[in-house]
Amino acid sequence: MRIYNTLSGEKEEFSPQGDEIKMYVCGVTPYDNSHVGHAMSYVVFDVIKRYLEFKGYKVYHVQNFTDVDDKIIGRAQRLGVSAIELADEYIQNYFNDMNSLNIKPAEVYPRVTGEIDEIIRLIQTIIDKGYGYNSGGDVYFRSSRFEGYGKLSGRTLDGMMAGARVEVSEAKEHPMDFVLWKGTKPGEPSWESPWGTGRPGWHIECSAMALKYLGSSLDIHGGGQDLIFPHHENEIAQSEAATGVAPFAKYWIHNGLLQLGEEKMSKSLGNLVTINEVLEQASADGLRLFVLSSHYHSPLSYTDEAITSWQRGAQRLREASRLQSQGAKELSIDISSYRQRFEESMDDDFNSPKAIAVLFDLVKEINRGRERGEDLSFAQTTLTELAGVLGLTLKDALRDNAGDSAPFIELLLDLRADLRKAKAYDLADKVRDKLTELGVIVEDSPQGTSWRRK
Repeated sequence: MRIYNTLSGEKEEFSPQGDEIKMYVCGVTPYDNSHVGHAMSYVVFDVIKRYLEFKGYKVYHVQNFTDVDDKIIGRAQRLGVSAIELADEYIQNYFNDMNSLNIKPAEVYPRVTGEIDEIIRLIQTIIDKGYGYNSGGDVYFRSSRFEGYGKLSGRTLDGMMAGARVEVSEAKEHPMDFVLWKGTKPGEPSWESPWGTGRPGWHIECSAMALKYLGSSLDIHGGGQDLIFPHHENEIAQSEAATGVAPFAKYWIHNGLLQLGEEKMSKSLGNLVTINEVLEQASADGLRLFVLSSHYHSPLSYTDEAITSWQRGAQRLREASRLQSQGAKELSIDISSYRQRFEESMDDDFNSPKAIAVLFDLVKEINRGRERGEDLSFAQTTLTELAGVLGLTLKDALRDNAGDSAPFIELLLDLRADLRKAKAYDLADKVRDKLTELGVIVEDSPQGTSWRRK
């Protein structure tokens, strides 16, 4: 296996530090419903985790919630609720969304508000080692003291200073120093600390939680490319300064960003599409295929047309997995070659587009095997297994969640089939037309009749 490591800028042979892979992924700030950009990131890391487990590794996965933040505080104040109450609501919504997308849960989901003591201890260690300083109730990290600052993003302090708009503050020793602890402000949540009441800065939270639950050196640290600087750069600096252990994370994996047309999808631009909105027109498999159709490291452009196209792709996979064999002849294709191609694709920096292409090649062979009267069971078992590595259920949520109506739709389709056999085509067409009016699409093919919701 070879993985692209942001830290080195190269693909590297994957060699974890122990029997259990320690993986940390930056989580959401829960102040609104999760959007399809979140889906992109967490589908990517879900597939990475699934594939590592498929290869025989055990993965211990930690993902945080930043449940105290300026955005949470601001929205809570506008709504007249507490910041904790608001965060709790959107954390539950997040879990519901991830469950809908078949995302495997992390082993631990620490929350900032539950780790304040750990964060304070880490900040104190940084101060004791000369990397941090208290200035009027705020605590800052001395970026210039840490020799490796900039090694993840490829930046230098001098380069960042030259012509850059840097926050000027008399409280800082150096303009590129960043905050570890913020002194309290009226109306904001705060905690007691050796430097006065306040709350953690953004970057220190992830270091504290990663170090607590995974130890001083991780195997994989993941997140979106927008987190490389300053968030992940600062995580490295403060973590390695505190522990004296390098690297803080051996492999840094960053997914590309989602765009809506030519623009990055973001709350500030007001162009977010929520996960719930996508799942109204596509199944979780359709959304997953859309995400995985592009290499995780590349940007991805969201369109309704792309979602619709990959929803049809999900339906093709599902139908192939459920075809009834038309005979018992031995399968004439080498199924092991598909497994080998799939693994070769995923071993090459989790190349999901190539892995998906293998699945659709296998679908073609399943359809041909049915026409030849061959036993499809082994090929279908392989298709289901490899699809599962990508988190695909081969279920159509628009159909499988149809509730009690599904048996009646199947009954009507059986009646329609009988009518066609009896050459009562007008009545058969009337059944189909009525189903169409009710939002059920009936599709006839050489492999049989299938249906789906609009």
